[in-house]
Order: sequence, then C-alpha cells, then structure tokens
Amino acid sequence: MRLRVAATALACAVLAACAPITPRVSGTLRGPAPVWAFERSDLPVEPEYRFGRLDNGLRYVIRRNATPRGTALVRLDIAAGSLDEAESERGYAHFVEHMAFNGSTRVPEGEMVRVLERSGLAFGADTNASTSFQATTYKLDLPTADPALLDTALMLMRETAGELTFAPAAVERERGVVLSEMRDRNTYALKNALDQARFAHPRALYPERFPIGSAETVSAASADALKAFWSREYVPSASTVIVIGDFDPDVVETAIRTRFADWQPGPVENQPGGGPVETRGDPRTGIHIDPALSERVSVSRHGRWLDEPDTAANRREDVLRQIGYSIVNRRLERLSRLPEPPFRDAGFGTGAVFKAGRTTSLVVDSVDRKWRAGLVAAAIELRRALKHGFTRAEVAEQVAVICTSVTNAAASAGTRGNGMLAGAVMALLRDDVVPTAPAGAMARFEAMIPQITPAAVLAALKREAVPLRNPLIRFQGRHPPQGGSAALRQAWNEAMAKPVGKASMQTAPGFAYAAFGEPGSVVADVREPQLGIRTLRFANGVRLNLKHTELETGSALVQVNIDGGDMLATPDNPLATQMVRMLSSGGLGKHSEDELQTILAGRTVAFALGSAPDTFFASARTTPADLELQMQVLAALVTDPGYRPEGELRYRLDVNNFFLRKDATPGSALSSEGGRILSGGDPRFSLQDVDAYRKLTFARLKADISDRLARGAIEVAVVGDIDEDEVIAQVSRTFGALPAREVDFRAYVEQRRRPFTSQRTRHIVRHKGPADQAIIQLVWPTRDDADPHETAGLDLLERVVRIELTEALRENLGKAYSPAASSAPSRSWTGYGTFAIAASIDVRDLAATRAAILETVAALRTSLVSDDMIQRARQPLLEGFENALKSNSSWMSLVDRAQSEPDRIGRYLTGKARLSALTANDIKALAVRWLDPAAAVEIYVLPESVVSPALPEPAPARRSDR
Repeated sequence: MRLRVAATALACAVLAACAPITPRVSGTLRGPAPVWAFERSDLPVEPEYRFGRLDNGLRYVIRRNATPRGTALVRLDIAAGSLDEAESERGYAHFVEHMAFNGSTRVPEGEMVRVLERSGLAFGADTNASTSFQATTYKLDLPTADPALLDTALMLMRETAGELTFAPAAVERERGVVLSEMRDRNTYALKNALDQARFAHPRALYPERFPIGSAETVSAASADALKAFWSREYVPSASTVIVIGDFDPDVVETAIRTRFADWQPGPVENQPGGGPVETRGDPRTGIHIDPALSERVSVSRHGRWLDEPDTAANRREDVLRQIGYSIVNRRLERLSRLPEPPFRDAGFGTGAVFKAGRTTSLVVDSVDRKWRAGLVAAAIELRRALKHGFTRAEVAEQVAVICTSVTNAAASAGTRGNGMLAGAVMALLRDDVVPTAPAGAMARFEAMIPQITPAAVLAALKREAVPLRNPLIRFQGRHPPQGGSAALRQAWNEAMAKPVGKASMQTAPGFAYAAFGEPGSVVADVREPQLGIRTLRFANGVRLNLKHTELETGSALVQVNIDGGDMLATPDNPLATQMVRMLSSGGLGKHSEDELQTILAGRTVAFALGSAPDTFFASARTTPADLELQMQVLAALVTDPGYRPEGELRYRLDVNNFFLRKDATPGSALSSEGGRILSGGDPRFSLQDVDAYRKLTFARLKADISDRLARGAIEVAVVGDIDEDEVIAQVSRTFGALPAREVDFRAYVEQRRRPFTSQRTRHIVRHKGPADQAIIQLVWPTRDDADPHETAGLDLLERVVRIELTEALRENLGKAYSPAASSAPSRSWTGYGTFAIAASIDVRDLAATRAAILETVAALRTSLVSDDMIQRARQPLLEGFENALKSNSSWMSLVDRAQSEPDRIGRYLTGKARLSALTANDIKALAVRWLDPAAAVEIYVLPESVVSPALPEPAPARRSDR
C-alpha cells in the first residue's frame, strides 16, 4: 500500500503559532470610515473593478472576466462571524449559515439546493458557504453566464440576506447536521489549536469564539434566537455582493439594484475585537500532550498592532520584511536538510492577531524526544541572523524569487481566473488590501530593487519582529518534555547565552545539466483533427504531445510519463515504488536539493517525481521563458537522481509520524485499513508493518526502478502559451537526446490483476479519537473503465446516490454532516472498480444510518428515479463537459497520454451525448447489477472503547465475487 505522508510545511509552522492572523496592511481609519479602504490609499485600484453602493448601505463589486469564458461566480459576504456572538450564542453564526439552505420567503425548505442542481451547480462543489471569526460568505459558481441563472443566483442571495424563515422544524432537523459537523471536527488538531490559542492569548475573546461553537449553545438554540441573531447581523451596510464573470457589468449592476434595493437598512453593531493581546505579560510555559501530535516547540512574544494602511510606502516596507523572514527561514531549511539535521522543520515569522496586536514566533518541529537540540539549534541560527545580518547573495536569491513572481503575475494578468479576482476583493473586504494591477506591482518592485540591501532588509525585519526576550514557550507532542517547563526555559536560556559567529555561506555552482547528447530527430508528426492536439515521436522512441492554448497567458503545463510506476510492485516486493516521491529530496547526482533551490531561485521550475499505478510522472507549471530549463531539470531527474541520504532520513521521519497518528481519527484509520480489507490482504494494497517502511533505502529503490528510468517508454506533454516549434526543439535537446528507449508502454498483464476481497463479513476498524465518532462504509465491486457507456452510467448513479443520501441522512434524519458516494472504475487494474457509500456519524446512530443507506439502495433497485432527480444529478455533469476545456489542466488530461491512450479523446468528444442518453431505466439497471446489498463489504470504524454493535450480518452474496 502506498503510504501517504508529508513533512510539516514551513509556512504553516509559522502561521500556526500566530493563528488566527490577518495581514499587517490593515489600518484603523481616523475620522468617518470611507465606503472602501482604497479611498485613503495612494495605490491605484485596478480599473476593471466596478465598486458601488446602494442607498440602503449594501456594497457591490462587479468585474467582467472571461476566464473561464462563459462562466461566473457570485458571492454574498456578510461582515458578521463568530466574534459577533454573545456567550449564549456560541455557534450561532455557523448555524445561521446552515439555515440559509433551509427555507425562505420564496424558496421552501430543501428547494434552494434543488434549484441550483437543476441549473448545473453541484452541492458542495459549486454551492457552498463558510463562517469565520469575522465574516460569513455564501458562494455560488455559475457554470454558464446565463442572465436567467444570474437572476436566480441573486434571488437566492437576496433570500439569504433578508428572507430566511427559520421554521422550528427546519431548525430542529438542521441542528443534527450542525452537531454532526461539530462532532466530525472534534479532533486532536482542533483541541491543539484551542489549547494553543488559549495559551497564547488567555484574556482574548477569539479563543472562546471558534466558529464551530459549543454543543451546549447549539443544542439550546431556538428558531427565535437564531432569527434574532440573523436579523441583528444581516443588514445591508454589513453586506457586499460580488459578481465576477462573463457578464456585461451594466446588466449585473441593474440586476443587483433590482434584487437588493428593497432590503431595508438596519443598525450596524460594531464587531468586537478578537483581543486583548497581552504585550507585557509574564513569560509563561505551556505543555500540551496528545498521542497524535508530533513534537513542536513554539517560542513567541506579543507586541502592539502596527497600524499600517495599504500604501506604496508600507508595501515597500513589507517587501523588505518578507525578504528578511525568507532568508531566516531559508537558513533554517538548510539546517533541516543536513545528513544529521537538528530538527525536522523550523520557521520564523510575525503575524497580526486581528487588530489587537502582533505576534513573532519561532516554531521548531523535532523528532520525538529531540526537542532540546532542535530548539537550541534554531534559536542560535535566528540570533546569528539578527546579530550579523544577511549576505548580498542571500538577498539576491530572494529578490529573484519575488521578481519572478511579480513578472509572472503581470504576464498572466489578462487571463486570471474568476476565483483569483474574487480573492482580491475578499482581501479588500477583510484586510483593506487595495486590489492593484499586477503590472503596477511589478513596476513598483523593480523601482525599489536598488534600495533592497542587506542592511535595509535587516532594519525592516527588526522594526516589525518582536524581540523574543523572556518569551512564551509552548511544547506539544506525544511525550512530556523531560524536565518539564523548567527544562524548556533552561534550553532557551542556554541558546540565548551561546556565542554566535557569522554565517558561512557557500556559493552554488551553475546548473550542470545543459547537455544530454545529440538532439533527437522527429520521425513522426501528426495533428489530431478534432481537438488539434499535435503528436510527435523522436528517433529514440520518446513521444511528445502538444497543445497551444491562450487560456493562461505566460503559463505552460508540463507532464512527463515514464513506463513503470506501481506496476513494479509485486506481492513479494510491495513497496518497490514507495520512496519515489522522495527522489527530489535526494537532489541530483551533481547537485543537492539545497543547491538546486539556490540555482533555480527566480526560475519557475518544478522538481519532483511521483508514482502512479502504471507510470512514474513529473508535473510542472512553468513559463515559456523557463520551459527549456524545466525540461533540463526533469531530464536530469530521470537520468541522474542523486539518491542522497538526507532524502532517506526525511522519509523515515515522515513514516514514524504517520504510524503514530494513523488511527487518531476515524478517517485516518479507515484510510490505513481500507486497502487491506478490500484487497483481501494483498500486500500491494495493504499497509505494511512500520519496520517494512523503515528498512527502505535509496539503494533498494535504485535497484527497483533504475531500469524503467533508463529504458522505459516516455511520453512528454506540454499545454499552454507555447510556440510549438520551440518546444519541439527544447525536447529534442533533452528527452529526445537520451539513448534509445522502449517505444511502447508495457502491458503488465499479470500485474494489472487486482483482487477484491471475498470476505463479505462485517469488518471492524478501530480508531483512537473521541468515543462518539464513527464511520460506516459500504463498498461494492464493480468493473474497470473499459466500457465508456457503463462508466458514464456509474458516474450518474453516483450523483443520484449522493443526492438521495444527502436528503435521507442529512436533511431528513440529521444524522450525517457529509454523506458521500463515489464510483471508481479503474483504468489501470483490469476488471477492477468500486462503488462506495460512506457517512461520518455518531456511533449511536450506526444502526439507523445503515438502515437508511440500505433503504436508499433498495429503492434505487426497485423503483425508477424521477425525471427531476435525473436532471439534478446529470446537469452538473453536463456542465462539466461544457467547461472541460476552459483550463490548461483540463486540456492536459487529454494531451498527456494522447499517443499511448488515444481513446481518451474520443470518449471526451462523445461523452456529453452518452451522458444525455442515460435514462431512469439505465440507473435502475445499474443499481440492480452492481449495488446488491449482499455483495457489499461493510466497514465500521469505531472507537477503541466501544463494543461492536449488534447489527444484522450481511446476507450471503448472490453473485460471484470479483
């Protein structure tokens, strides 16, 4: 079984210590507040945005945009979140968000989602909402820029804003869903976040107002109380409507005014601050222990909030600071990559705590029981940077990174997606960040480059970072630190007392992989007639597929597929490809990973290899200017991986953490055991003993995969803003110049046989999370992906089951927050596929949920679903076909294997007609064929302390097992 583990992200480590944070560019306004924050900034607003305000106080933002063409998004942002709740209202903001989908003046309970599904919006994917500390946002992604659909969307937003009914029966039903969500989120991670917030800010409001609320107040919430909160907080002057998409702005503005002008204004209550933040509190030490937590020490200090409105001067200051933080973190990262690193990861940063203060933190992730060495090493490195400053080379590296970022942003400005443009509006609403044009940002940065000196960077960093004198120190992990709080403080004091010299910096060499041999010649060149995909083959057997698009200016996607992948795994050697993803940590033969990071600074280049069921693959997003370098990097990774020991070490650290938390939640426990159960214990699909993973080495990996890397068929695909002839020349000099390879991908007939268990008895999986959490999953064997008609039918059946389950479990019973259905006919494993139904529930509801699932399945097998149900399930899929080729990533799904799997193109071209032809009779026939209750594997994920429930045993299977 492929073990999925990931190291702690550096940025997350820093931000977690400061959470919740808001950007520094957010200022307290003096005098009457302007309608928009940019009215008091010297930064020019990007002119394509249209800003307006109705007489009742509602604001709106409109922007015409054609990426993706013919689509749009609509947002309703209410500046009211969990901070607006009274003590007795904890969780009300989130509860009200749920009630927006449960009845209003014009839309009966349960109809809102159905209206949207009929128009092609899938619940969850295109129809959603979120609640934070400070705001609630309702989100609709429109698959078509149809004026009638826009009117429907704005009507629904208007209903949410001022017409919700809060029927007591609807409140009671939704209460169960909200409590289910609360139960599902009650994990070690949430408990740790709460403890961290209360330790960092013991007198602040926000730790007691996490948006999920409390079970007591949610359970006691009445319809009248929820309506009172909604009426108080949902007022026009606290609301903003955002429409971004392929519409005439005049039409949109008229529609907004028509829908929202009659919303009566109401008084606006000032939102309480999230603080207070103690800037002069006594140094405290905290310890939080949980078996699922890896070891981390956070050292922090609070300071006053810096009132810095978004101006050109403050942005220049912020650039200098961010370069300083990046250099410090780059040094810490370098230490984590040593053959014997002192810590796993570390990060340094400063973030604002709402508008109440700011926090500077050093966060160190260490191997269990090795916290002292990690803390001391990270602290000394931080002191070194703050005392001696930075080198010109370090500053130049970060300047190159930023320069590339702003240059790429300016180049692609004309094809930014709706979501990115809406994100800029949300930054304006949340943090007073002015939405400026990328070209202007690039010009401002280029103008300040001469001012970016090591001294200026260090000075800016020190102006913001709060000195970590007598800091707060918090430990989290599985084992208490030896010596307790006193030992933590002693270690910090020890690090502060040690002498620190200047950093020793080495100059990275130039990239050593520019030549791969004589450029290859093209021996075949064909253009596919219907989609215009160009396919070529070089004399050495390497294949190249190209598609020029104008969807994303200045951007190109690259995909390299190499024969092999997980087909190399066998029952005797099931972990053959397990370490492939760590090859990048081993660098290249002539460069370590750390050297590569410096060499490639300022270039848009990716460096990674993964393993899929039948190929090794590398995916990258680059630019036309960096495309040749990207090809060189990937060709070097395939021909000369470094296999350095630091990659092995990082892998083992990740493995240890994975196994220590693999059953910490019901979801992780199911993920760990599901493969073993469904495969009947086949080692290739089963989690092995931890020692099997610990024994893996790069030497063994090299022996297992080197033949495929050296000789296996290669198919390269490039999609985007490209010159086809230039790409052909670049590939000819890299992959096309390699020694001759196999032309065709191997069949792997025997390896493609994947078993499905014959054991239809009940399977119990145990987890170590809260005693009320459980998951029920039913899995049926189906078939592979060879028959496109049946695959389409199973896709539609999946949608029908998902809708039926949502209504049965979530809406009618209030038993599950997120019931799920999935159909997965395999393209890689012959004859293999699954159809699964799952629900995360209270352990006490296991029997009732099982009965509801089986009842839903039985109804599909005995009765025809309605035409309305077919439309609600099918329309989002049809819209998916309409919008499928409006992004480079969608094109890549057809281009990447256009020669070795050409049937994908034909299936796409006929897919919409195939889906449209399916009927209710087809759905019933598929349910009868594949969803026999007696053929399902039933898996129950239960707490360790709970006795297995007495449920009817599954009936004997009435058809042969697959």
